Order: sequence, then C-alpha cells, then structure tokens
Amino acid sequence: MVTATDNAALKEAFKDAIREIVFENKEFLHEILVEAMEDVAMSHAIEEGEKSATVDPKVVYDLLDSAQ
Repeated sequence: MVTATDNAALKEAFKDAIREIVFENKEFLHEILVEAMEDVAMSHAIEEGEKSATVDPKVVYDLLDSAQ
C-alpha cells in the first residue's frame, strides 16, 4: 500500500530529477525545445499546403531552370 508519505517522497524525487535535467542539461533541453517548435512549424506548413491550390510540377521545374 502506498502512503501519503511515499507519494510526497516520490513527488519530491520527480521534482529533483526535473530540476537536474533543466539546470545541468540546458543545451539538451534547448535542442528538445527547438525540435518541438520546428515540428509544430512543419505541421502548420503542411496543413496550410494541403489547403492551397496545386501547381503543375512543370511550372516549378521551369522556374527553377530559369533561375540558373
């Protein structure tokens, strides 16, 4: 049986672990947050692209060729 004291100790241990991750691994945390933001931005771009009109691939290739 889990007691209130056990729950409090577990909660405190979890908080300590989170603090350690945040303060001792700032670069890692930064990378995770940047990845998450990039994923959200990509998701929004995909959704927006699905709502827009399609373009003939030949038009795109012609534009790319003319830029060279």
